Amino acid sequence: MSEDVRFFQRVSIEQVEEGQELAPKFDEHGLIACVTTAAHSGEVLMLGYMNAEALKKTILTGEAHYFSRSRQVLWHKGATSGLVQKVVEMRIDDDQDAVWLRVEIPGDASCHVGYRSCFYRSVPTGEGELHALKFEESEKMFDPKQVYGDAPNPTIL
Repeated sequence: MSEDVRFFQRVSIEQVEEGQELAPKFDEHGLIACVTTAAHSGEVLMLGYMNAEALKKTILTGEAHYFSRSRQVLWHKGATSGLVQKVVEMRIDDDQDAVWLRVEIPGDASCHVGYRSCFYRSVPTGEGELHALKFEESEKMFDPKQVYGDAPNPTIL
């Protein structure tokens, strides 16, 4: 296995959209969006962000790495909980500014709140005014307090 991953310089639309060179476009904060889905069902599990280091580590290890915008640190998904996301397939979109991971996870849970997906609630639409969020997952897959302890969640504020 190579010790590093080379990203190519973006030189033309043809190279980026039709070529075989990985030339990701990171935003002004050095991040690229990553949609993560369950390999077996296609269900959206989470939306995260990667910096260049996270993208390279994901490619090299075959396990999902992200960059936490709130904590400003590299984050190996599942390193604490044991719910490591094993990459089955990684794709990059047409203009190389978004990544899609298809993953398998032991325990089939991805959300730090304990649900299978981070998208466990739906927002009512077409009803004129905002109503209460609807829980689409009725049971947690694990107890976050047992996994992470009683510390407040550092990812939100």
